[in-house]
Amino acid sequence: MFGWYAYVEEQREHGEPPVVASYTIEMMRDTLENWQSEFLQLIWQVAGLAYLFYLGSPQSKEGDDRKEEKLDEILRAVAKDGDEKIKKLDKKYGKA
Repeated sequence: MFGWYAYVEEQREHGEPPVVASYTIEMMRDTLENWQSEFLQLIWQVAGLAYLFYLGSPQSKEGDDRKEEKLDEILRAVAKDGDEKIKKLDKKYGKA
């Protein structure tokens, strides 16, 4: 509605009558231009964050290694065959 009033005022300044078809084209162009910008920004953010999440940070990788080592030590301490269980788990989940 405010766009229409601005368009009518602009046409009046130029001494031309307001035409609905002309306004519709102008409005759609401006709207799609804005949406294109927003969607490109959103796609860039999603793709960039997905890539960074895929890479991971050195700090998060260190934390995972540290937790895994602690769990291995706990398993060795509580189970007689802890080393064998750790080897089976490593083989099952692709480590070693």
